[in-house]
Amino acid sequence: MLWLAGVAAWIVWVGQRDQAQPADAIIVLGAAAYDARPSPVFEERIRHGLALYRQGYAPVLLFTGGYGTGARFSESQVARRYALRQGIPESAILIETTSRTTRQNLQEARRLMREHGLHRAIVVSDPLHMARALRLCRELGIEAVGSPTPSTRFRTIQTQWRFLLQEVYFFHRDLVVHTG
Repeated sequence: MLWLAGVAAWIVWVGQRDQAQPADAIIVLGAAAYDARPSPVFEERIRHGLALYRQGYAPVLLFTGGYGTGARFSESQVARRYALRQGIPESAILIETTSRTTRQNLQEARRLMREHGLHRAIVVSDPLHMARALRLCRELGIEAVGSPTPSTRFRTIQTQWRFLLQEVYFFHRDLVVHTG
């Protein structure tokens, strides 16, 4: 139990640290989209990525996320559309449309970064997701720092605990199983 509490505390601690610094790209990890609209969780991520872009942290926004079951648009297409409506130039946006998991999001982001000569990234996700995302970046050889969303749509204690328990599970699963 002490070990699990320690892992949970580490996940919370990492998620509270904003390490944003100048980089080549801002990777916004995908989340659910409802047809052409981002879910509230995804919208928080997109907004934070746009804020970092506008503050001059990186010249490129890289949106990840493929197609959900039966979806007309990929998560990354929804994010690009949102960013364009907010005045972000199309030339500053890269997307991939095939990933379905965090690992795949980052594998595809790495591929796009290599294709475009980008080396350093800021990863944007929810606070409780940040520890896993950064660990996967290290595993995949992506030079990255984290910038968790300043607010989360997981507002109730129940949803936060469920998400934290899920992340503790994935932490241990990823130690044993290396998929992709």
